[in-house]
This record gives sequence, structure tokens and C-alpha cells, in this order.
Amino acid sequence: MSVDPVPLRAPDAIELDLFLEALHRRYHYDFRSYSRVSLARRADLARERLGCATLSEVQGRLLHDPSVLPDIIDAMTVQVSEMFRDPAYFLALRHQVIPHLRTFPSLKVWVAGCADGEELYSLAILFQEEGLFDRTLFYATEINHRALARAEAGIYDIDRLAVFSQNYQRAGGTGSLADYYTAAYGRAAFDRRLRARTVFSEHNLATDQVFSEVHLISCRNVLIYFDNPLQDRALGLFAEALTRDGFLGLGSHETLRFSTHASAFAAFDEPDRIWRRTACQETAHAS
Repeated sequence: MSVDPVPLRAPDAIELDLFLEALHRRYHYDFRSYSRVSLARRADLARERLGCATLSEVQGRLLHDPSVLPDIIDAMTVQVSEMFRDPAYFLALRHQVIPHLRTFPSLKVWVAGCADGEELYSLAILFQEEGLFDRTLFYATEINHRALARAEAGIYDIDRLAVFSQNYQRAGGTGSLADYYTAAYGRAAFDRRLRARTVFSEHNLATDQVFSEVHLISCRNVLIYFDNPLQDRALGLFAEALTRDGFLGLGSHETLRFSTHASAFAAFDEPDRIWRRTACQETAHAS
């Protein structure tokens, strides 16, 4: 049984509200609909990194010193992932989703909240091995431009590769993950050809709109950081973006069962968190 989180003390809640409002009004980063408990932890992390005594002090620096913004955004966003994370998900994509995607002459895939790029490279490798890479355009989007730059670089610490490789094999990899990267000086650089068909772009699920029609959206372990209205907004964007019978993949602890957009999707492989856009249900533009 889960334990209800301890509510913020009134002064802390006010400071957090004012800080989030300043971040939104000054720089148009909107975290106001993220989970409050998670936000409080991350705002406190920003305070620690900037050496401030209070969140009000962070707010003052944010308003008057734009140079601190990248550090604050780094603290406020979560970049925790690994290649082929939850291998059963990628195995389901390989064996159940890819056969449907083969029927399209060209494909578009949206990796929403791509963090440092691990999910993108996992999908690029999977599509390469299944013969779909050359007809696929990938969109990798992220609110944090530093994370987006790391994703585009495709360089990871070598000590992470053992887990990446284990996941790759469990996800049905047809070769060796080492075929896709070059290791030197404690780092592994993934083949630049894996990102040759990728558009990297900043995108905020809280404020931005749909930018393309796509056949597959992989947005995993992102919605868990949103409150219910923002989850609903994001799912509305996904329903709008997906082509008829397109696929949506979510994280292992995420669902759309209770969303107002649930009728826009049908369960395709619910244990592995894959849904399919229904042909009959239309969705209104997210606002």
C-alpha cells in the first residue's frame, strides 16, 4: 500500500508556486502542472546547486540572472533512462508492432521526452535490424536543451554499456550492441548514422502543439511526473498526432485507462504498455 505524500508547509508551497510562476512568465517553461511532490524535490535540488538558502533566493536569481536558467532546467527535469529499458517493451515492438509498420511506405516516429537519447538509439537500432530505418524519420523532443544536446551527441559512459548490452539481448537484438558504438577513454560514442534520420527539437508537452502526423509515439516514464490534467493534455496531443491505427508506447507504470482520451485508443499489448489509435474516435485539439 502506498503512503500519501506529506503535504508542503504553507510557506514552502507559496515559495514553490511563486518560483514556478516566475519560471513560466520569464522564460516560458511551464512546470506548474507537474507532480507537486516531484517538483518540490527538484526545486530543492536547484536551490542546493545554486548555493541558495531559500527557494525565494533562487527565484530572485532566476529573474535577474539568465545565466542560471540552464542549471535550473537541468535540476527541474529528469534524465533517468537506459538503452532498451524494459526489454519486453522493445521485444513487443519487434514482434508485434513492426509487422504492422512494414505496411507503410514511409514512417515517422516521435520519441517524446527523449532525455539523453537512450530511447532514440534503442529504436533506431531496432528499426535498423528490422529493415525499416531507411524509410523512417525520427523526431526526438525534449524540454531540456542540454539533455537534447547530449542526445544528439550520442556519447555515454562506458560503465553503462554492460546494462545496455544485457537489455539489448533481452529485447531480441540480432547482433551485438558493440556493433553500433566505438569505445575510447571511458566513453562510448554511438554510430552517427543512427541519428542521420533524426530531427532533434525542443518541445514542451505542457504548452506546445502537435507538429507532425506520426505512426509511433514512444513516451515512456514521462507522464508519471505530470498531474492528471497535464497527463490528459499530453495524451490528447498523442491522439491528435497519431495516424489512424498508429501506436503509442508508455512506461511500465503509466496508463491511459482513466484519461478522457481513453476512447481514442484501443489496448494492443497492455502488459507491455502499447496502445493503438482507434479509427473511429476523433479528439479535440489540446489547449
